[in-house]
Parts: sequence; structure tokens; C-alpha cells
Amino acid sequence: MIEPLAPAQPGVPPGVPPRRGPARLPVRTGTGRFLVLACVFVCAACGLVYELELVALASYLTGDSVTQASVVLSVMVFAMGIGSLAAKRLRGLAAAGFAAVEVALALIGGCSAMALYAVFAWTGDWGGTWANGPRVLLVAFCLAIGLLIGAEVPLLMELIQRVRRQDAGGAVADLFAADYVGALVGGLAFPFLLLPFLGQLTSSLLTGAVNVAAGGALVLGLFRRDLTPRARRLLLAATVAVLAVLASAAVLVDDFERAARHTVYGDDVRVALHTGVQEVVLTGGTHGRPLALYLDGRLRGGGRDQIRYHQALARPAMRGPHARVLVLGGGDGLTVREVLGRPGTHRVDVLDRDPALVRLARTDPGLSRLNGHAIDDPRVRVTVGDAFRQLRATPPGTYDVVITDLPDPRMTAGTKMYSQEFYGLARRALRPGGRLAVHAGPVDTRPHTFWTVETTMRAAGLRTAPYRASGDRGFVLAATAARPGRWLGPGERALRAGPTGLPASTLVHPRY
Repeated sequence: MIEPLAPAQPGVPPGVPPRRGPARLPVRTGTGRFLVLACVFVCAACGLVYELELVALASYLTGDSVTQASVVLSVMVFAMGIGSLAAKRLRGLAAAGFAAVEVALALIGGCSAMALYAVFAWTGDWGGTWANGPRVLLVAFCLAIGLLIGAEVPLLMELIQRVRRQDAGGAVADLFAADYVGALVGGLAFPFLLLPFLGQLTSSLLTGAVNVAAGGALVLGLFRRDLTPRARRLLLAATVAVLAVLASAAVLVDDFERAARHTVYGDDVRVALHTGVQEVVLTGGTHGRPLALYLDGRLRGGGRDQIRYHQALARPAMRGPHARVLVLGGGDGLTVREVLGRPGTHRVDVLDRDPALVRLARTDPGLSRLNGHAIDDPRVRVTVGDAFRQLRATPPGTYDVVITDLPDPRMTAGTKMYSQEFYGLARRALRPGGRLAVHAGPVDTRPHTFWTVETTMRAAGLRTAPYRASGDRGFVLAATAARPGRWLGPGERALRAGPTGLPASTLVHPRY
């Protein structure tokens, strides 16, 4: 915990700076205090944006947002405590120290998102030690940014006391009030303004520019007499240099993102958009070039292997009554294509959380050709929304078949769709003898995840039949009554019973 400190008194032990008199301000005392508190507000907003930026980008690049948020927040809070202790030695040079902290924080925090994305893009396929490059760099940025944010508090405490001395409790109350309100504004601005309108990279650069401008303006405008002429010139030059670096990066950010994207996805990127739900990238698909669909960096469509994936997910479940089918996920239309390929399908309800993906599946020539124009089939009804909420509103016994083509269970956004409660709702939505098909993840590389899915389905009262296809892809076919019979195709193989004693995953206790 950061402990605010009052200005040092005469006669304190060596190493603690002597008490200094009130600063000679170019404005009235009340205005000076307001300007210091305004700077506290801005710094707090910028600091929280840096934190949220690291959490968001790390979750996108490596998945598992709960783990990423825990790492970022815990490491940063720890580093803030260390930074606060280290800043005690700078209290005698509070103005110069605060200016140096803001210059470093703006440069490191502003460039952190670009650096993380660059390491992910250009070293992500090197393997070995480099495979953990983004995680190592994430921790390094958390430590550096946390140290600098922690150093702000004691220095700002000293500066506000230099304007007008008051009791420590009153100074702490004023400082923390401005700090917490700034954190509120930064926390709300990131998801509702910065991220949707500027994107992750530009928003971090803009935050850095605001940060260094506020710190430089406060010191050069209010406490310039605390600095020597040489120190003022150095601070001005450093502030201008950091602003120039951040502005140059902002100008080049589109080219940088395009180059990084081509490194990740190849040189044939045709469509790349952030939908507000996920990043959607299409490569190829025209002039005879093979199409590939990536959602949040993961291949979801295109190529022979992906075709086999959708066939293995849908076709075993369609062996039996299938007049009415619910597809959860599948806004790309690829699973729907397999469902419509079976005679006797009268209606297919598709529920996806991303309207932009559904629109792309309808209008993009390459993707619509790959899905066989399934989204435009008159038997198909598309709804945009949350799968869990939709199942809760579905009357019992509505569907013959439910197919879930959802994000990996280790992704926080998808974990609740692999819970016992979710499978209980799916079971209720099925008619007697109805079937549920689930992609449960790799069997060999992540066996715990796969068998936890199967265990959770059994805990919800379903009779399960696990199988694998397309290499290491694992699936579970389940039924409401007897264990479902399986009509497996080429390359698909039934699996023996998995390990016993695994607990089911629930909403309040996810096991993935």
C-alpha cells in the first residue's frame, strides 16, 4: 500500500531532504492547488488507461482474460508500492523528479501496446523461448509502468504541500479525491471512447501524449523556479522529443498495423476489421486464391482441415430427426452449410454475438461462396445476441439438434457456454431424443479441458459419446435419452471413456 508522506522536517535522519519553503508561484495559491490537483486527475486517468490497455491487448494476443487481468493488476500494484518507496529519495527535488517520471511514463506507457503487438507478430512463430516473448514483455511493462505510477504519489504530495502547507490528512484527502475521480474517467473513457474510436494502438499513444504534456506543463508553468535554467531546457527538450516520438508513431500506426497483420496472416490479407466483439481477418478468397477466416487471430474457416472440422461437428448430430436445428455461434455460415446439406432440415436458427461477422458472411464474395450462401437460405433465421441468454428464453422441447460452435472454453467470454448450467439449458431446449454437438478442444494437447467438457455435459443429465477428428480436434455428441449412436465419417474416431473423478465446471467455479 502506498503511504502518503508529509514534507520532511529539519533534523530528520540523513538521506531525507530538508524541508523547503513554499514555492514561488506565478499564480495565486488557490489556482496553484487547482492546477496540481488537475494534473493528479490527468495522471490517474492516464495510468488506468495504461493498465486497461495492457489487459485488453494481452487478452487478445494470448487469451484467458482472467489470467491476463490478474497478472497485470497484481504486478502493477506491487510495482507501485516499490515505486512509492523509491520516490521518497526524490522529495527534495520533487518538481524535477516528477517531470522525469512523467516523461518516462509517457514514453513507456504510450509505446507499450505497439511493442507488445510487434513482439507477438514478428516472433510469435519462432517457437522455443520466443513463444513466451509477449508474456515476458507484458510483465516487464507492468513492472516499469507500475514503478513510475507509484512514484507519482509522493512527489505530487510534496508539490501540493509546496503550494500551501496543510495538515497531512487534508492533503491526502484532496490528492486521493482527484486521483480516484481521474481513475473513474480513464476507466470509462477506455472502453467507450478510446477503444472503439481510436483502437488499442492509437489510444495508448494519445494517452502518453496527454500524460507528458500535463506533467511538463505543470512543472514548467508552475514550478519552473524550482529548476535550474539547464534543467528547464532539458525538460522542455525531453517533453518535445517524447511528443514527437508519439506523434510520429501515431502517423505510422496504420502502416505498422498493416505490416504486423501481414506478418501474422500472410501477404494476402483482404479484409481486416475490429467489430467491437472481435477482430475478423479474411485472406484470399478471390481469383482462385484459397480463403482463410481468422477470428481474434485463430483460424476458423478455410482450407481442407477447416472443412473437415465443420463436417465433424455437425454431421454426426444430424443423424436422426433434425427438422429444427439451433446453431450457437456459427455466424460465418460454415456450420450452417453442413446443417442445410442434410435433407429434411426445415428450419435453422443461428445465434451469434457479432453482427459484423454475420454481415460479412452474407456480403463478402469469398466467404459467402465458401458457406454456400447459407445465411441467405430461406430456412435460416439469424439472431444477434448472447447464447446463454437466448437459451434461457427458449421454450422447452423446441429443437431436435443444438450445435455449439463457440470460442475456446479457456477464453473468459466463452467459459459460461461450457458450464453445467449452460448444458442444462441446452438439454431443456431439446426435444425427447434430441442431440447436442460440442467442439471440446484438442484431445491430446489439452486433455483436461476436453474431458472437463465431457464431464460437465454428463453432470447436466446428458448421455455423451466423445470422438475425435481432423487430427487432434475433439468433439462430444450428447443426447437427452439413450447414449447417442454415432455415424462417424472418414478420419473420425470414437474415444474411450476418459478419466474419472473430474469435477464439472459451473458458472461460479469454472474448471478450464
